[in-house]
Amino acid sequence: MTPARSGPAGALDDTRLATLRGGTDTPWSAPWSDMKLNGTVDHNTASQIVTGANIVTDGAFSNASGLPMVIQNSGANVLIQSATIVNVQFR
Repeated sequence: MTPARSGPAGALDDTRLATLRGGTDTPWSAPWSDMKLNGTVDHNTASQIVTGANIVTDGAFSNASGLPMVIQNSGANVLIQSATIVNVQFR
């Protein structure tokens, strides 16, 4: 079942949101995720490119909290698309 959407950025409407409150455990209230990544790189030219190394060294995340992510870019006509879905369930 696809959630009903309305408002900014396709937010769930009040009726659908109400069915997902309070930890409901029904087949139609299962976690729902959706990513739409569809970028393109087309008709680009790169010649005589000099880029640096992509390095993540020891301890780079030693004081990190949350969900640290690394996106490395060579800088040569690169399309970077990144999406993260986090599903947390308390039982």
